[in-house]
Parts: sequence; structure tokens; C-alpha cells
Amino acid sequence: MSQIIIYTILTLVAIGAVAAIILYFVAQKFKVYEDPRIDQVEEALPAANCGGCGFAGCRNFAEALVKSDTFEGLNCPVGGNETMASVAGILGREAIEMDPLVAVIRCNGKPEFRPRTSSYDGAPSCVVAHSLFSGEGGCPHGCLGCGDCEVSCDFEALFMNPETGLPEVIDDKCTACGACVKACPRDIIELRKKNKKDRKIFVSCINEEKGAIARKNCKVACIGCSACFKVCPHDAITMDKNLAYIDPVKCRLCRKCVVVCPTNAILEIGFPPPRVKEDAPKKEAVATKEDAPIKEAVVKKAETEKEEAPSNEAEAKKADEPKSTDNETKDKE
Repeated sequence: MSQIIIYTILTLVAIGAVAAIILYFVAQKFKVYEDPRIDQVEEALPAANCGGCGFAGCRNFAEALVKSDTFEGLNCPVGGNETMASVAGILGREAIEMDPLVAVIRCNGKPEFRPRTSSYDGAPSCVVAHSLFSGEGGCPHGCLGCGDCEVSCDFEALFMNPETGLPEVIDDKCTACGACVKACPRDIIELRKKNKKDRKIFVSCINEEKGAIARKNCKVACIGCSACFKVCPHDAITMDKNLAYIDPVKCRLCRKCVVVCPTNAILEIGFPPPRVKEDAPKKEAVATKEDAPIKEAVVKKAETEKEEAPSNEAEAKKADEPKSTDNETKDKE
């Protein structure tokens, strides 16, 4: 009985040894070499796994950084320039500084601006609502208000405002990962350059319909009048498909476009209230969103003067004719 046990143990030991030798040679044959710097780079990354870099996670991004010769086209939006500088130190390369970005909502269709024409009673998803109808306010390009962007944000930097029904971004928490941009089916969220003191000027509308139709659906829609395009001294505004767009790189935040916009479609955020001189003309004093009637008058002033010029000349001639006849009658008498 003892001999059987001994033979069994020896047989198992022999099988295990042979299997171990086979596994060793197989592992050596098919082993994959991995650069140890990948682990170091991964530790330097914020481990958010948000996908803002364009890769599935921080591990994949670390592999791409190690394998690439330069950092061109590679950036961690969450860690920013500090993280990329530390990665560059590990890999012995030069980091490329990138301007910080922040998400902005290019829709200002609040209830007072966009009248409600229908009611959505379906799945609380912007993707589903977008495939079913144009929206409760009639604008086929505006925010649907179901909150897909809020759900997609892992940093609690975006929330749905219950009063306006629109998403709002917390600039201090926004990492520009781009998750909300991908989640919005109507592309109303854009990553723009983050300026000092979080100041922003952008066209808060993406409606490409003609002016009358766009204004009917939303009072603050861009009507494509090109007034902002004409006054911009930095060529930062372009017009395409009845819609104005402000380039965040070229824009110098002069705010001239904000003053002339007749529908208040251009938003200025983070600016102090303008200083108005007592003796300044009314046209220079206009600089806030509350003075919409004055802004509209400023835009149409030139056109009105041109239209009234011929009529004024005719009236002047008519006014002169009776005077001349009266003088002639007096002379005759």
C-alpha cells in the first residue's frame, strides 16, 4: 500500500516537472516585451480613464506616449500641462504646452425665449428624443433638456438647471474631457479656449435656419444679419449657413460684436459691467444684454437714415415752394 502511494507521488511530481518545463519554453517563445516606462507614465497620469485623450483609458494613453516620438496630437486634458511636463521628464522629451479648454453651451433657449409648442412624454434621453421630434420649443437644433450631458460627466462639472431647462458648466471643475460633447446628439456643447478670469464670448445658437424662422422659434436665435461680422476688427467671426461663429483663438474679447447683436445671441460671460460716461452718446453707452431695443436701433440706424434721406429732401422742397409763392403774392400786392 505504501509503495502505491510513493509511485503516485513520484508520477505526479514527474508530470508537474515536465509540464513546468513545457510552460517555461512556451512562455519564452511567446512572451511580449513591455517597456517598463509605461508603468511610470501611467502612474504620472490622473487615472481618470475619461477618454478625453482619445484613448480607451490611461493605460492605452501611456502606451501611445511611450511609443510615439513626439507629443504632437497627444494631450491629457484632465492633467493639463503639468501632467504632460512630468511625462516628458520621464521619457526625456519636450512637452508641448496646450491652451486649457472649457465646455460651453451653445444654446440659450430658456422658456421666456423659446415658447413651448409641444410636450415630450418618452424615455428621458436626448438621443431618443432627438430621433423622435424636433423639440418642445420647435427649434430643431436647440437643447432637448433630458440631461445626457450631465450623466456623462464624471467630474460633476455640468448640471441641468431646473429653471432654464438648460445645462450649465462649472468652469473650475470642467476638465475638457469631451464626454459631454460626445453625449449631446445635437452638438450644442463645444470645447473652447479658456481665457483669464473665465471670460468667454461666443454665439449661443446653432440654428442654421433663415432669420425669420429661427426668430419665430427662439427670440435669442442668430438670424445671420452679419452685423457682428462687419464690426469685428480681428477677423474672428465667420458667417456660414445663416449662422455666425466666433473663433476662440482669434477673438480678443473686445465685445464689439456683443453690442451690435440685435437678438442678444452673443453671450459675454465673466466680464465686469461696462463703465458708462455721463456725457457719452447713447450708442457708446450700450454694452449690456438688457439694452436690446437700443442695440437694435444702433444696428438699424444707418439703414433708417438712408431710407429717410429721399423723403426728407422731398419734404424740404415742398416746404420751400409755399414760401416762395407767398412772397410773390406779397410783392404783387
